[in-house]
Amino acid sequence: MANGIRFRVFANLYKDSVALMQVGAALRKRPGIDEASCLMATPANLEQLEHANLTVDAELHPSDLLVVVRGEASACEEAINAAPSLLEGSSASQDEASGGAFSVPVTSIAAALEHQPDADLALISVPGDYAAAEAMKALSSGLHVMLFSDNVGIDEDRTIKRHAEDRRLLVMGPDCGTAIINGIPLGFANVVRRGGIGLVAASGTGLQEVTCRIHNLGGGVSQAIGTGGRDLHAEIGGSTMRAGIRALAEDDGTHVIVLISKPPAAGIAAQVLEVAKASGKPTIVHFLGAAPETIRGANLRVAQSLAEAADMAVAIASEHARANTSGAGRTSEPRPPKDRSDRRSIASSSESTDLFDGLAPTQRLVRALFTGGTFCYEAQLAFLARGLRCRSNAPAPRALPLDGTAKDHVLIDMGDDEYTRGRPHPMIDPSLRNAAIEDAAREAVVGILLFDVVLGFGSHPSPADELASALSNAQRTAATHGRRIVAIGHVCGTDGDPQDRAAQIRTLESAGAHIVDSNIEAAYLAADGAVMLAQRAKAETA
Repeated sequence: MANGIRFRVFANLYKDSVALMQVGAALRKRPGIDEASCLMATPANLEQLEHANLTVDAELHPSDLLVVVRGEASACEEAINAAPSLLEGSSASQDEASGGAFSVPVTSIAAALEHQPDADLALISVPGDYAAAEAMKALSSGLHVMLFSDNVGIDEDRTIKRHAEDRRLLVMGPDCGTAIINGIPLGFANVVRRGGIGLVAASGTGLQEVTCRIHNLGGGVSQAIGTGGRDLHAEIGGSTMRAGIRALAEDDGTHVIVLISKPPAAGIAAQVLEVAKASGKPTIVHFLGAAPETIRGANLRVAQSLAEAADMAVAIASEHARANTSGAGRTSEPRPPKDRSDRRSIASSSESTDLFDGLAPTQRLVRALFTGGTFCYEAQLAFLARGLRCRSNAPAPRALPLDGTAKDHVLIDMGDDEYTRGRPHPMIDPSLRNAAIEDAAREAVVGILLFDVVLGFGSHPSPADELASALSNAQRTAATHGRRIVAIGHVCGTDGDPQDRAAQIRTLESAGAHIVDSNIEAAYLAADGAVMLAQRAKAETA
């Protein structure tokens, strides 16, 4: 049956971007549908549709909601007819979360404040063309802001943050995907217990990894403040991170501070660290890949990985709690825990060595396919630390860009713009990543698959189900050529998340995956396996 494109325009209808991505993902899963997208008809979004070959011939306005599908003609017709109920379902779930009572939709910040005069934070998720104006309205009304929206210009970003500084308000974003404020998860966040550890992070998945590990180690989070990935650029100046540190310093419920970012501009890093030193509170600093000697201060401690940042924070918070319980007052100089597994050769154990037995001599390379950009970055650092050449579509310093060859280890950030134009983020719809896993198994040189799974609000309701199917298919494909695949991954989440972390792990392990406790452990295990396979190949040809 001939394929085609069908679309429907909902004039002057706005939906939250996460809800739109979820509707698009649901449409894409329907039989006979090759591609689907659900978005606001802004110029930037329409340009993304062109890249996804989903262009429509219609007169559209930025306030219109557009649903477009491509596939078999009858399937497209059925999908378009189903779109209204799916959109209504997203509204119904929001009504259910608020108790199910009908209420007149609130269409402005001013109207929202009339309904909730005690509110002090606005979460803004509108198309980027309008986000800055809404953020300025919220700030002028005395509200802190979480700006989930992306595609906000850097000049607008700077103006918003200066406006916030003048009013001693906090702006998380633009493009801030994760935060936990007063125990409430915002955006893509996880269910974690309350406690004495406060975080400020310029990385959404980095913040998720550390908060989840804190919870899983028995610790708790006071506040988790996202800054947006651009905050520590020289053009912005780190204003949100500095404001976040000051807020945590003044918070009696925060006893330990954790800072997370890719390496900031040198001058901005110095300003941020001065504020951290002035806080007087024990502060764990993890600037991924930054030289440890650049981070100095009596109350500053350097973590070498996201996992170690969580471990150190929990150890110090526990020490603080013990000191208070014994009446000894505040503890003296906190000591970081002993060396963690991310700094030793994990593959040195016989159990890990056995993991890589039975691979064909050609299978020397790793294909890593991540839904979290920071996980991809951290894994590259692990490979480089083991002296391995690696390539990425989002290369870390000293990593190489993709060149289309199959001679190096390849680590892909599937959440990068090239993979999300006109379609949901892979944490919501991991179908592209799962297809890439099956494709990798067809390459004779690939022996190890490395992956992440990110749970929490907004993410796929059960990502392990489809991933396990992809891994099983990959093993069958490899087996037809006399090969096997070693699948290594980690699940970022907690026991309180909607997806149930333990159940997700069981599903993946049933498909033969080797699941470890952190991204850095998974990365080092894969890297050490790659070193071992290279040594075996060299010995066999000697």
